[in-house]
Amino acid sequence: MTEQEYIQARRSEPWREELRKTVKAKERGERDRVHMPELDPDFRSRSLKDEVNLGLSAEQAIFEAGRCLDCANPTCMEGCPVGIHIPSFIKNIERGEFLEAAKVLKETSALPAVCGRVCPQEKQCESKCIYIQKMKKEPVAIGYLERFAADYERESGKMSLPALAPANNIKIAVIGSGPAGLSFAGDMAKKGYDVTVFEALHEIGGVLKYGIPEFRLPNEIVDVEINVLRKMGVKFINNCIVGKTISYEDLHEDGFKGIFAASGAGLPNFMNIPGENLIGVMSSNEFLTRVNLMDASNPESDTPVQMGKKVAIIGAGNTAMDAVRTAKRLGAERAMVVYRRSEEEMPARIEEVKHAKEEGIEFYTLHNPIKYEGDENGRVQRMQLQKMELGEPDASGRRKPIPIEGSTEWFDVDEVIVSVGVSPNPLIPSTFKGLEITRWGTIIVDQETMRSALPDVYAGGDIVRGGATVILAMGDGRKAAAAMDKALKDE
Repeated sequence: MTEQEYIQARRSEPWREELRKTVKAKERGERDRVHMPELDPDFRSRSLKDEVNLGLSAEQAIFEAGRCLDCANPTCMEGCPVGIHIPSFIKNIERGEFLEAAKVLKETSALPAVCGRVCPQEKQCESKCIYIQKMKKEPVAIGYLERFAADYERESGKMSLPALAPANNIKIAVIGSGPAGLSFAGDMAKKGYDVTVFEALHEIGGVLKYGIPEFRLPNEIVDVEINVLRKMGVKFINNCIVGKTISYEDLHEDGFKGIFAASGAGLPNFMNIPGENLIGVMSSNEFLTRVNLMDASNPESDTPVQMGKKVAIIGAGNTAMDAVRTAKRLGAERAMVVYRRSEEEMPARIEEVKHAKEEGIEFYTLHNPIKYEGDENGRVQRMQLQKMELGEPDASGRRKPIPIEGSTEWFDVDEVIVSVGVSPNPLIPSTFKGLEITRWGTIIVDQETMRSALPDVYAGGDIVRGGATVILAMGDGRKAAAAMDKALKDE
């Protein structure tokens, strides 16, 4: 059965046909989209742990699910990198079968509660919704509903496991426990493989733990999804750096028949401008990792982080929003986002920008730092910003920022957090002889199979993309799992 035939077969189930008849399509289309309940901005801007989005009630979820028109050709699915059967899970919510909705999510997604929180649905599944495409209305809140179903299942205590094929005893190694690695591990476990995930840090979860603050993605949520993988038979080894602790050759000697490299892009980029080596100038990677993973906001911590009062974050992606909102929660009296383009070009999710503004974050768009100056102790104390204007579009399709001659401004700062992108972790590319590497340090793979120049090594996520979203990394993991499974069966 093709994917399209499978979608149609599910849509034709008697309960789905009955459900479509209960409310007229016109009436569904006239409903307003529900809005996510949120914590009060003043309260939450002082709390590192309390999640900002509170989740939908059952009544809100059922009402919102009723907006879905259960299209014969569900274009929303085209926007999902992991291929979730979106109308199937939403219609289960509409009829009150919340646990069934969660089971549908788990058919294709290893991390539904995570994705419901951090995926840019507005640029993916929701952007393909018929409400936007044809009706020029707000799309069905697919992300909110995904979070609701996953949270309901967790809170019910009735966590289901996906169906598992019989064990084939073929050992598979995964390098990195971020979203690409976890997605790959889940799919391979479903197919009956003996999967071991190697993680360099002491906590499992990769960027989900060290990169994303708990006010956006609580650690408990990540741990629950990882424990589902454990119950599926996936083994996790932390504090193990593949390429140093153990080598490619060691993995072979231990009997691993396939390797999936998902070691991420943890190497921060800097701008190479005067004063970047001053005390108090650091990368967003270091800042967030220390706060999220090492309890650095606790003054009693072994590695306390500086908590600035006048903090500037350079960049405007999701990581920059996480950093600036964290700085605010750590006591910054003034927290600023400095971005060389206009607000329209910001890569961050609209929701993250909205939350930051509500929390009192200042935005200096069309500004770019050109110099930092320090005090006699070498600590940063001010920055010089160049005012910019937008010219013609560049290779990215965005209008290129151009300096306005002679127009600069000085700002007092005692901490600067640089969030202008990342480069891939160089360890795997440098120690796995035979891999083909781009000039940016990413591993070259076949885009259809994610297979590298080393036949038993597949790769995905940021080590291939150089920096992307959780869901795109998960899509790479799923694609690699399908291709590796086929290759091993064809041997």
